Formats: sequence, structure tokens, C-alpha cells
Amino acid sequence: MFCIQSSNSVFAFPIKVIFVTNLNVFAFQSVVETGNEQPRIKFSEIFERKYAMPLTIGIGLLLLQQLSGINGIMFYSSSIFKSAGISSGNVATLGLGAVQVVMTAVSAVLIDKAGRRLLLMISSAGMAVCLFLVGLAFYLKSHLTGVSHLEMFTSILAVTSLLVYIVSFSLGIGAVPWVIMSEILPVNVKGLAGSVATLANWSSSWLVTMTINLLLEWSTAGTFFLYAIICSLTLVFVAFLVPETKGRTLEEIEASFR
Repeated sequence: MFCIQSSNSVFAFPIKVIFVTNLNVFAFQSVVETGNEQPRIKFSEIFERKYAMPLTIGIGLLLLQQLSGINGIMFYSSSIFKSAGISSGNVATLGLGAVQVVMTAVSAVLIDKAGRRLLLMISSAGMAVCLFLVGLAFYLKSHLTGVSHLEMFTSILAVTSLLVYIVSFSLGIGAVPWVIMSEILPVNVKGLAGSVATLANWSSSWLVTMTINLLLEWSTAGTFFLYAIICSLTLVFVAFLVPETKGRTLEEIEASFR
């Protein structure tokens, strides 16, 4: 049984919300402003066939971004670390935040060199593997009690995998979907469609935050295995649906959806 102490989330929640809010708003603000300068369209028009694929890709990426469990894991990371056998859970949480900030900056440098699609695929694949390893660590910990060297191994495996998970998230899934949104949506629907996508993103973030405690009480290992499956589905989604937009003009990207 995995029990979350409510006091642990008091410090993590505001820090994460402020960081994610500033990042997402900064990344998408110029897109919405550009769209608002164009002739307005009706809400029903954004579901027309010519807008369906780019809107599906944009909303899909932003939904999968949150359904990977990132906010829930960050909010309750102190408790997760303590359950993994790490006594200084708060210090480890600060380490996760620092890694996320640094790697997001690295992503900003790589995005025009490596390409959006490649970063998304590497990111989602890395997240899937890391979450599977975290789940495996908790599974072994619950079934191999009393063996000191194995407990140390599972603790190191869980912490290391979570750190690499944050690195993988920050390199691609964390920021690239917002860039993709700004490039694949036609200019005249950016404002309205962007608002719908952002609503979907924050709604899924709320869903993850509200359910992760219940999931962890159900099964700690099962929770991470579930998130690993979602990240695997993200890899498939990117591989089959998301186009590479690096080096292409907005007109070329828009024409590819017709």
C-alpha cells in the first residue's frame, strides 16, 4: 500500500504550477496573439476537415504530454522518493526541478538542430523505458523485502530512472508540442484552436493530479507501468501522425494537410 502524505504536496504544487504555467504561456502567447489578428471564425469551423488533422495532432500531443504523469509525479515526488527508500525526499525533488530547468534550456538549443519529430520520439521512448524501470523497482521492492543489497539497488534504480525520465520529458514532450502547435495550425484558427488545445492540456493535467494518489494507493508499480504504456502510445502517435516541421515554411506545412 502506498500512502501519500498531504503535507508533502504543499511545497511541490505551487513550484510546479508556476513553472509549467510560465513555460506554456510564454511558448504559446505569441501564437494566440497572431491568430487573434486574423479574421475570426466560428467555433464549429475549427472541426472542418481541413483543420481536423492539425487540430488532432496538436490536442493529441498536449493530452499525451500530461497523461504521461509528469505533473502527478512532480507534485508527489517527495513521497515517491521516500517510498523508494530515499530519506531526503525534498532534496531529491529540488534536484528534479533543477534538472528540468536545465534540460528545457538544452531542448531549446536542440529543437532546430535535431528536429521536432526526432526529439519527440526520443523523449517519449526514453520516458517509457524510465517509467517501466521505476515500476520494476517498486515491484521488486515490494516482493524482495529484507534483502539489504537488493533494497539499495531498487532505490538507486528508482531515483536514477526518475531523473532520466525528467531529462527525457524536458528534451521533447515538455516543450516541443507547443512549438508544433504554433507551426501546424493555420493562422486564422490559431487563437481559437490554441485555446481549445490549452483547455485540453490543463484538463488532463487536473485529471492526472486528482487520480495519481488513488493509483498509487492501488499499486505503486502498476501506476508507473500504466504511465509507461501511455508514453509508448505517444511514441506510436508521433511516429504515424506527427510531421517534421523543421526547415519548412508555414505555407508548406499547411499545404501538406490538404
